[in-house]
Amino acid sequence: MQVIPRQVIDDQGAIRITEALRNVSGVSFGTGAGRTDTFVIRGFAANQFQNGFLDDFNASISFRESANIERIEVVKGPASVLFGRAEPSGIINLITKQPLNKPYAALDFTIGSYSFYRPTLDLSGPLTADGALAYRLNLAYEDAGSFREGLPTARRIFVAPVLRWRLGPDTTLTFEGEHLRDSPRPYDQGLVAVGDGVAAVPFTRYIGNPGSLDINQSRVYAILEHRFEPSLSMRTALRYTALRDQPTPYNPLTGAGQVLADNRTALIGQTSNDGRTFETYFMQNDLTWKFNTGSVGHTALFGLEFGRLGLRTLFDSSPGGTLDIFNPVYPVDNFGAPQRVSDSISRIGTFGVYLQDQIALFENVQLVLSGRYDTYSADDFNFLRQTQTATYAEAFSPRVGLLYQPASNVSLFANFSQSFTPVTGLSATGTPFLPQRGTGYEVGAKAELAGGRLFANLALYDIAKRNILTADPANPLFSIQVGEQQSQGIEFDIAGERLPGWNVIASYAYTDAHVSQDNVVAVGNLLPNAPLHSGSFWTTYRFRPESALSGLGFGLGVFAAGERTGDLQNSFTLPGYARTDAAVYYAQGNFRSALNFKNLFDVRYFPGADLRTRIAVGQPFTVQATIGWQF
Repeated sequence: MQVIPRQVIDDQGAIRITEALRNVSGVSFGTGAGRTDTFVIRGFAANQFQNGFLDDFNASISFRESANIERIEVVKGPASVLFGRAEPSGIINLITKQPLNKPYAALDFTIGSYSFYRPTLDLSGPLTADGALAYRLNLAYEDAGSFREGLPTARRIFVAPVLRWRLGPDTTLTFEGEHLRDSPRPYDQGLVAVGDGVAAVPFTRYIGNPGSLDINQSRVYAILEHRFEPSLSMRTALRYTALRDQPTPYNPLTGAGQVLADNRTALIGQTSNDGRTFETYFMQNDLTWKFNTGSVGHTALFGLEFGRLGLRTLFDSSPGGTLDIFNPVYPVDNFGAPQRVSDSISRIGTFGVYLQDQIALFENVQLVLSGRYDTYSADDFNFLRQTQTATYAEAFSPRVGLLYQPASNVSLFANFSQSFTPVTGLSATGTPFLPQRGTGYEVGAKAELAGGRLFANLALYDIAKRNILTADPANPLFSIQVGEQQSQGIEFDIAGERLPGWNVIASYAYTDAHVSQDNVVAVGNLLPNAPLHSGSFWTTYRFRPESALSGLGFGLGVFAAGERTGDLQNSFTLPGYARTDAAVYYAQGNFRSALNFKNLFDVRYFPGADLRTRIAVGQPFTVQATIGWQF
């Protein structure tokens, strides 16, 4: 696991989670249609979690808010043993801010290029004299323009209260909530591919009529923690989410669906109507027990997880629009009559039970044995086709890990783990599909350097994903599960304080992610958005308090990715890039300020792509200034 602390997020002026995750080796990006964050780890899609709960619906609806994030954890490799259904690459887990025992207040105001304005407020402290009741409240408002032509101003309001109640010396009850209103949220599919590259049009060009969404998102947590005795504790957590997104009636969504053979005319569709409504319920219960069998120490974890998810989708589409991408005439208005393209309800139920034992065989040798059994059931009702599709999957996911410390500051590790992801649908014979399975092997080393001020990690891995759907050669309307994909690579990360006041965080990844078996896609094709080489370097220096320049600091970093393919067919390529950021800081007493320069040399780059008609556009040179007071 790699951790991005809050200090790095603040130093880099990272408003979006995407900006913070550039610091982690092996992480790359998709498009998210300009409304959300999508990530790739080690060549495969990464599932997103918050406080240990799967956030698949939540993460797909809007940009994650960073105002109440304390740290970001990236767990590499198949992680289904502890986190359930997930891709084999790894997971991203956001940990939120919790109440403090002392009064705390922080007010920040950020302005930036393209009419960006963002005030935030962070309040915390005890509510009773004995500190048994404490709170935290994070508020954020954002008003942002765009360098993309014609997009409406984006506005979002975020409220996140937390209340922690210490019922006794061994029992704590925490209630946590979040509400995000993101409206209007511009819908931006980016640019399109022409030939084997990105269309040579201005970065500012929008392919279609600028559209926007109205997004409402709420989460509520209740967490009970109880310690029966020093060696035995329990944690029970409940989470409820309610989400809704819909096209704004005054700005319907438009986007390119295809570029014609003339390599200049894009077919444009327009989407409207009710949108999507999500609702989820989750419960987790963990029991942790520390005990000994003779001279061998154990830390055992037993857990249960239940989940219920629902999704209602209703969309109309108006096809037939066209746009010359090199000589556009706006607005696009030659759409056909609206047609109902989606009208469905999905209901999903999940259950998982897991057991793990961390065994201290010797003082410098630890063995981890764990396994998880999951069931997944889904009913999909398609009202357009008047069909119902039922999906059921079950899987056992094991993990074995070994840690050896030849010296107090060096650890060598090796592990084996598996993951599973359910697959919806039936084959031509009416047989339900098996879940996709991921298998990962990893070896590496961790070290504390420079007297414990620097922490380094080196890992070598091999991950295979099987049971991938491919076209059925005997019946093209159906699929078969013969596809396999593989990712092999090396990752290196280092972070810490090199000298007093001088901090460094750096990463490098070599990722060979490719198709290893398929009956349609050529074997050896590279997986999209997975550069062979990528890396980052970020450093800050702050003058020490006894210096005449006390309070002054500087930051400088480079974030680079090599050439990547934009789709599984390898029909087009995204060029490599190196983006440079810089910062200047000043703090004195309760006052603090920062000036962040992003994409300092105005490099034209593309973070990722989902399709030939969905290529994300990197932000040009921007300046972001922040002032704040902390008490």
